[in-house]
Amino acid sequence: MESQSPQRQKRSQRDYSLAFKLQVVAEVEKGELTYKQAQKKYGIQGRSTVLVWMRKHSILDWKELPSMSQKNTPEQRIKELESLLSKEKEKV
Repeated sequence: MESQSPQRQKRSQRDYSLAFKLQVVAEVEKGELTYKQAQKKYGIQGRSTVLVWMRKHSILDWKELPSMSQKNTPEQRIKELESLLSKEKEKV
């Protein structure tokens, strides 16, 4: 029995226009998708491709965020976020 879902076309890196990258980054930033969901939805092959786009094209400062693998207590996380917030307020 064959699946009725449409086949996703795998894409090469050269296919990604700046507009496409910005669209994906915007969807992830808005919380509409996680970066893994965006990979699956758009057939992006590289595991970290979307994360690289987030670092390059995001309006958020992803370079200063702690890595996802770190396990912080809620108190530590609150302190980190407060620190980031104060840095952003200084920029404005």
